[in-house]
Amino acid sequence: MSSQIYPPVSGLVFDMDGLLFDSERVVQRSWEWAGQKLGYEHFGSHIYHTIGFNVKRREMYFKENVSPSFPMGKFTDMTRKRYHDIIESEGLEKKPGAEEILKYASAQGYRIALATSSRREHASDMLKRQGLMEYFQGAVYGDMVSEGKPSPEIYRRACLEIQVEPRYALALEDSPAGIRSACSAGMRAIIIPDLVEPDAEILGLAWRRYDSLWDVLELLKAGEN
Repeated sequence: MSSQIYPPVSGLVFDMDGLLFDSERVVQRSWEWAGQKLGYEHFGSHIYHTIGFNVKRREMYFKENVSPSFPMGKFTDMTRKRYHDIIESEGLEKKPGAEEILKYASAQGYRIALATSSRREHASDMLKRQGLMEYFQGAVYGDMVSEGKPSPEIYRRACLEIQVEPRYALALEDSPAGIRSACSAGMRAIIIPDLVEPDAEILGLAWRRYDSLWDVLELLKAGEN
């Protein structure tokens, strides 16, 4: 565990989509396809405003910014099917350094949790398929919380899952909503941008900004020397 980083780090809490997996682009493609079928042009662009949101919060966004009568149920069914069709035919890439940092952190004795806005069924299935589920001692999913990111609820619960106080845990995120969530929970948050580059506000909140999980792995190794 990192003893040269102060306060020392004993827990790591990972987001999933856009951080561990290159899945946000697949989501965007499924949204674009479903949007066209439902009569909405360029619907995939909405993902830039909703990264990190759970289903409930995304529905609020669509009804406020697209249409009060937006057919969320039909849209969700269509996009889930399209997403899985793409994954089955093309596969899903892990983000650079994802498996390596999980292996290293596990071997070094870090407590590891997941804090994802994705549904439990979807996220746990993806992690099992990719052989990463074994590294997590705790997980909080988007359908387990009453308030999605940027509320601190999901990160507070993730820290409880692994019995690590927030100040001794690092949150690893790709989204502005996730950074706000983790910082509000009292954690140090590292942002590794995926589809959205953080603005000045988010960079001010984040403890560090890195290009990939390889950089976080090097940080942990350096903190132990």
